[in-house]
Amino acid sequence: MEAETTTEGATFDPTEWAKKNFNERTRLACREYILNGLAYPLPAYVFAASKIFLLFAGWVFFCGFTPGIGSWSDLSSWAFEPIAFQKAFLWSLCYETLGFGCMSGPLGLKLWPPFTAFVHYLWPGTMKMPLFPGVPLIGGTRRTILDVALYAAFVVSILHALIQPELKAAHFLPIVVLLPICALGDRMVFLTARGEHHFAMVVCFFLAGEWIAASKWVQLAIWFWAGISKLTIAFGYVVPLMTANNPLLKNASFRKRLFRSYPEDLSPSLLGKVMAHMGLALELGTPLVLVFVTQDGPLLWLGLGLAVGLHGFIISNMPVGAVFEWNILSLYAGFFLFYFNPEVSVFDVGSGPMTIYLLVGCLVLPLLGNLVPRAVSFLLSMRYYAGNWAWNAWLFEGRSYEKLNKLKRASKLLKEQQERFLSGEQAVEADGLFGAFRSLHLQGRVLGKVLPLATGGRPFQDFAYADGETVAGSVLGWNFGEGHMADERLLAAIQAQCGFEEGELRVICVEAQPLQTRSLHWRVNDAKTGQIAEGHVGLDELAKRMPWDYGEADDVEPDWPAVDSPAEGA
Repeated sequence: MEAETTTEGATFDPTEWAKKNFNERTRLACREYILNGLAYPLPAYVFAASKIFLLFAGWVFFCGFTPGIGSWSDLSSWAFEPIAFQKAFLWSLCYETLGFGCMSGPLGLKLWPPFTAFVHYLWPGTMKMPLFPGVPLIGGTRRTILDVALYAAFVVSILHALIQPELKAAHFLPIVVLLPICALGDRMVFLTARGEHHFAMVVCFFLAGEWIAASKWVQLAIWFWAGISKLTIAFGYVVPLMTANNPLLKNASFRKRLFRSYPEDLSPSLLGKVMAHMGLALELGTPLVLVFVTQDGPLLWLGLGLAVGLHGFIISNMPVGAVFEWNILSLYAGFFLFYFNPEVSVFDVGSGPMTIYLLVGCLVLPLLGNLVPRAVSFLLSMRYYAGNWAWNAWLFEGRSYEKLNKLKRASKLLKEQQERFLSGEQAVEADGLFGAFRSLHLQGRVLGKVLPLATGGRPFQDFAYADGETVAGSVLGWNFGEGHMADERLLAAIQAQCGFEEGELRVICVEAQPLQTRSLHWRVNDAKTGQIAEGHVGLDELAKRMPWDYGEADDVEPDWPAVDSPAEGA
């Protein structure tokens, strides 16, 4: 059957949904996800397009402060001038720092307000994640006037550089100094600013004798480590899921062929795995070709062709996370650095401090982050969209999540935003589909396995489920796949202010897979009593599970439709 949709009012009726257990909810939502993705309405994509225009228009505006460039009429004549490139990254740094880029708006799981980072970071008393907890002055979990002042000064320093007719080291110095200082008080600010990419480029402008050569290393590292991180079976699940979420892909038959046997077996099919391998080839091939480019020629065009194929595929799928701006910027960087400056060798950095910075930022940290993911943020490890990330499931008994209202925060949980701005059925559907999105990934299948421990035998439907992403976005002001920001440390900070009773809030924490192993470490925590269980699960075992499997695999009812089972406490 070419088109298959759920019966209006049947699958996501709020009254009926409230009665369904984990097995039933996840089965239904996964089937719907395969056929229609996350089903965002057209205005969500229009909003994303307007953000891209804002980024582009802001860049043109700030370039206009430099005589001879910045005119819309002759854009092609100046767009790849060195100062235009520098201002592109400065403006993108500011844009992301304010929270206008990735993970903003509806595609970034934010209905209202669509942008939260700058509000949160400028509001004394909001929650933060210090780099060194407990250290006097900067180690608290509540934002101080000092934190606000440092963040404001950082944003102003970027804007000050952007309005300069020419850029000198003195304009980059306060930016390079202030962001690390901000990070001491709140790691979230450094991650929001995309410290591994946008900020790293600014450091190149400041420190390098030949900043174009240094910038090449940063961009090559972005592509290379993103490719290395995908050398895991988990990535085979990512591309089919991203493709199934493409709103332009209307062919239900093709969507189903991305999976082994819809609707019974939603593991990636051979087609889905081949598409993933092709993506991996593009991501690793791009840097491995471009690193050898020193002049115009076939090698240059091959490398840029791979880059266009990589970022073009990502953009064309319109993925959740609102990462369009970053992909466009990476393409722009590829053409500026390698097409317009092929003669600049990557070995012409010409600065000892810059060389050390590049070794640490482009080699040591990403390598450590792949081998010991718990020690380094996945962003600093450059492990983008690999399906291999730390993540968390927050389970609030009843409406206990309302205790979060004791916190100062720019937005409520996504679940509450959906209930406010969507109809009852739409809110249930949106909540269910995002849960399916998480569970369909290989690592998300830990959820059903560990749920019996987290709920303590109580029915799943007695809890309000919130993905750690949405908790971080609400409580910390920003989120972008960084599961370490919503783990036990955030739980302890929230508990100190909200005072959950035992059993009211349970959090499942799953660590990313180290590159050299084939297992995941998980923990279950109670807000009041702390850790109550932990263990490891092999990727091979997870690959045998379906997203809706509950408890141990042998205890799962395999037939469709699902039925209530004593093992599920339903």
